[in-house]
Amino acid sequence: MFKNRTEAGQLLGKVLQKYKNKNVVIFALPRGGVVLGFEVAKILESPLDIIVTRKVGHPDNPEYAICAVDDKNMLLCEQSETRLVDQNWLKQEIKHQREEAKRRVDLYRGGRKPEVVSGKVAIIVDDGIATGLSMRLAVRAIKRERPKKIIVAVPVASFSSIDALKAEGADEIVVLTSPEEFKSAVGAHYLDFPQISDEEVIRLLLFL
Repeated sequence: MFKNRTEAGQLLGKVLQKYKNKNVVIFALPRGGVVLGFEVAKILESPLDIIVTRKVGHPDNPEYAICAVDDKNMLLCEQSETRLVDQNWLKQEIKHQREEAKRRVDLYRGGRKPEVVSGKVAIIVDDGIATGLSMRLAVRAIKRERPKKIIVAVPVASFSSIDALKAEGADEIVVLTSPEEFKSAVGAHYLDFPQISDEEVIRLLLFL
C-alpha cells in the first residue's frame, strides 16, 4: 500500500536510478501519472513530458476501459467488448475522449514542443495499470518516435496487462507490487488517491 502518488513516484525513481544520465525522457500519463513522473524525473535528472491517452469506459461501468484514444487519432479497442455496446454511443464517446485528449495536450504543453525521444530511452509512467489499454496505446505512440528503448514504470499493474504491454513493444516493465496482488482498482493500492487538477499538472510540468 502506497501513502500517495508522490511516495510511489519516489520509490519508482529509486528503482530506475540505473537510468540516470542515460539519455532518458520521462513520459507521464495525465493527470495522476504526472505526479509520479515528476518525482522520477527529479531523481533521474531527466526531462519530463506528457503522453495523453484517454480511455473510453464501458457504458455500464465507466472505470472499465473498452477503448483508448489519443490526440493524434490513434485508437485501440477490445473488439470483444465494443461489439456488445451501442455503436452510435461508442462513436460519440470516442469523439468526445479524443477532443479531451487534444484539449489536455494544448493546455498542459502551453505551446511547448514535445521532447524528442528518437534514439533515447523512453520511460512511460502512470499511477497504475488496470486493463492496460491506455498504456498500450501510449507504448504504441512512443514506438512510432523510434526510441532506443521503451520502459513502462508503474507502482501496480494487473497480471493480464503485462503480457499485452510486452506484445505492444515495451522492452522492460517495472512494477513495484506483484501483479498477483492487484486489487482490481488502481486506487485501492493507495491510502490517499485524490483527483489531480489541470492546474497541478501544469505546475509540475513547469517546475522542471
